[in-house]
Amino acid sequence: MISQRLGVNVDHVATLRNARGEAYPDPVAAAQLAIAAGADGITIHLREDRRHIRDADVTAMKAGITKPLNFEMAATEEMVAIALAVRPHACCIVPEKRTEVTTEGGLDVAGHLASLGPMVARLKAAGIRVSMFVDPDEAQLRASAAIGADIVELHTGSYAHGAAGEFDRLVAAAGLTDALRLECHAGHGLTFDNVTPVAAIAQVMELNIGHFLIGQAIFDGLPAVVERMKALMRAARGG
Repeated sequence: MISQRLGVNVDHVATLRNARGEAYPDPVAAAQLAIAAGADGITIHLREDRRHIRDADVTAMKAGITKPLNFEMAATEEMVAIALAVRPHACCIVPEKRTEVTTEGGLDVAGHLASLGPMVARLKAAGIRVSMFVDPDEAQLRASAAIGADIVELHTGSYAHGAAGEFDRLVAAAGLTDALRLECHAGHGLTFDNVTPVAAIAQVMELNIGHFLIGQAIFDGLPAVVERMKALMRAARGG
């Protein structure tokens, strides 16, 4: 079975830094540690209110890491302009509300084809891979393919919270991606305890995990938690 990549989201290193307004802990340093421990890429989400990652972090991260940068962003002209200036490896377009604590669900691609299509085209023209963060729903996957996305990242939050039937929905959605010519990623709410079934889904090429890894790093250290997550992923794939 093809090996699976781990993207580590370091947003909440910036959350801790911002709590005191200091220059530490540095999310770039955290990203470098994660990469040294086996992370295959780094994810950051520049939110409209800059609650964790800030503009300066984006440029510093692009310059400071040796692995691909995945830039999570809302579907706004401001974020498209930043992405076009920074040129990350990939952009993952996510829904965003100022009032939410974290991303609460997938993007409604099917309901916003007219506005999302031109954004996807501009990002792809700049050589940026484009991902849609969606719920495991056939209509959303088909809409993502229709507007030219390269990737869908399946929202695993409902699965992580124990919603009935949600794992079956993930399996079914992942199963559609080959025919739609979409690379399949997954993420949100994944932990040591629940990652194995998702990691075992054959079509899922990448997991993006942040909050749990950064939280667990308080107790075990970031290299150790990245190494353990990678080991669980390899075991799930029979490696």
